Amino acid sequence: MRVDFHKHFLKMLDKLPPGIVQKFYGRLELFEQYPYHRFLNNHSVDKAYSGWRSINITGDFRALYEPKDDGLVIFMKIGTHS
Repeated sequence: MRVDFHKHFLKMLDKLPPGIVQKFYGRLELFEQYPYHRFLNNHSVDKAYSGWRSINITGDFRALYEPKDDGLVIFMKIGTHS
């Protein structure tokens, strides 16, 4: 699996508190090894974003990504669930 970040994702990440950013990178390591680990709650968000999936960062923060056919994963958005 290859991971990349959309420029809007990086801007959103830059605005988050340092603790959330650190938590994201910890979850990213877990995601790269075990994308469907139960802590991540990896699930589809097709109703809002066709083809995208979501992983949990904290109880309220989520990161949305778009999987591609060639094994590439592009993180598109990060923020609170609401």
